[in-house]
Amino acid sequence: MEQAPETFACAATIMNSIKLVSLLLASSTAALSGADLGSVHRVYVMPMAHGLEQYLANVLTGENVFVVVTDPKMADAVFTDHVGATLQEKLDALLAPPAEKPDPKDADKIDAPKGTLFEPANKLDSPATSSVGRSRGTVFLVGTKSRQVLWSIYDLPKDASSKEMDRIASAIVSRLRKDMGLAKK
Repeated sequence: MEQAPETFACAATIMNSIKLVSLLLASSTAALSGADLGSVHRVYVMPMAHGLEQYLANVLTGENVFVVVTDPKMADAVFTDHVGATLQEKLDALLAPPAEKPDPKDADKIDAPKGTLFEPANKLDSPATSSVGRSRGTVFLVGTKSRQVLWSIYDLPKDASSKEMDRIASAIVSRLRKDMGLAKK
């Protein structure tokens, strides 16, 4: 029975150590997250539900949080309201280097006729995409080089009115400023 108090003391010490390690890990994660956001200077805002991208670009620009660019190739990160395969495909298309011009010398080569094994006759120009990964109310900031989600927020709009979209955009930028450690002007 004399060992019981020692056991409780040992367990308390272990629990305090675990709490300390958890706190240190959480702090380092927050610091790394802030460092990722600190490397973002220019953003591209992808089309979002209810035209939220317009309101978000307006507030981001008005509060000088990021430079909003219209050419995604110039962006360090993109704002989007979905992640997943469709986002990867869109980023691949938006960030792809310009296609090479066909060489006139290759004009002699004949393309495979439609309907062969090489080129199907009924190939879709824009195949249906899945809505998996689209989440109403969630906005993500995704790095263009790393393709990692650098930051996200969830704020479900009550309706699709202009007033509500402006409120959501302001809330997004306010939270972003707070997470980046930027003081409100």
